[in-house]
Amino acid sequence: MTLALVRDLREHQRLMTEEEIADFETDLPAEFVLARASAGLVDSTIRNDTNHLELIRAWFGRPLWEMQPADADAYFGKVLRDARPATRTGRAGALSVFFEFLELRHKVELHGLTGRVIECPLDEMNRPRASTDPQLRVPPTESEIDRLFAGWREELVSCRKFGPAARNYAVARLAADVGLRINEARMLDLDDVRWELGRFGKLNVRHGKGSRRKGPKPRLVPLINGADRSLRWFIEDVWGHFDADDARPGAPLFPSERKNGDGSCARATADVFRRSLAEATDAYLPAWSGKLTPHVLRHYCASQLYRSGMTLFAIQELLGHTWTGTTARYVHVHRSHVEEAWLRGHERATDRWKGLTS
Repeated sequence: MTLALVRDLREHQRLMTEEEIADFETDLPAEFVLARASAGLVDSTIRNDTNHLELIRAWFGRPLWEMQPADADAYFGKVLRDARPATRTGRAGALSVFFEFLELRHKVELHGLTGRVIECPLDEMNRPRASTDPQLRVPPTESEIDRLFAGWREELVSCRKFGPAARNYAVARLAADVGLRINEARMLDLDDVRWELGRFGKLNVRHGKGSRRKGPKPRLVPLINGADRSLRWFIEDVWGHFDADDARPGAPLFPSERKNGDGSCARATADVFRRSLAEATDAYLPAWSGKLTPHVLRHYCASQLYRSGMTLFAIQELLGHTWTGTTARYVHVHRSHVEEAWLRGHERATDRWKGLTS
């Protein structure tokens, strides 16, 4: 038996030349993008992270693996001092996940070639915190949403391109009825509609939004609240306007008019759905122009279901939230719900006092 040779990480082979460093740094982003795509993140999330990293690299002027805590202090404490909280936390999140990638994939290699031990420059002392006062997105009332979709339905009768218009309408209905995110909807395949599950059928949401850039968080979304009727109408009467092969594996539930190289339909983009909702809002609910987004429809869904008697825990499961506290911020109750609960509490207290004093 012989002893294996173990290399000490404190020893490095040789320092890289400037040209080798430039080549290595150029290859890293492509590998990072492929790794995140393999994890199932949608293109927009990956693109946002790479944009953040490019901006940090442009300020730093050297390879990102050379960043130290003092550099992060200067960048987030001075350069981004007055930036929006979402910008600061987004950029910090991108930097953290990139260093996690470096540590997992290239820690030994970088140490051998540069003599550096890779360590994220963000820690508990300098990591930007998310805003403690989340933006309040009070959704429209039920009558306002009814007016929006009624006008939108009338438009479908005479619009120039029925297929795309009906598709955009169906996606907005899913956001309002079951709180589906736009990127979750656009990543659905036709096979993800499982009519045999539950009482109304369910959607197999394979690309649910994960927290802290940890990749997709799948869940099953029941087609409650009328979502089964609108989705069945779309599949039976609209989907065929895009594609005739409904048995093709991977066929998108919400296709684009554009074709792939093999002649199959591509997926519609998230921007298409956001733009169509904005245009419909301008036309049929002008008081909400510039304010009604797909995410506000998600708040509307949570509020409506809560008013109809669904528990907060059930809404949490439907929306795919990790914490009930997050779901609670989505519930906005119009009219006098809080006041009535307060009065009922006082009535119960009064009844108890009556029992004690009689």
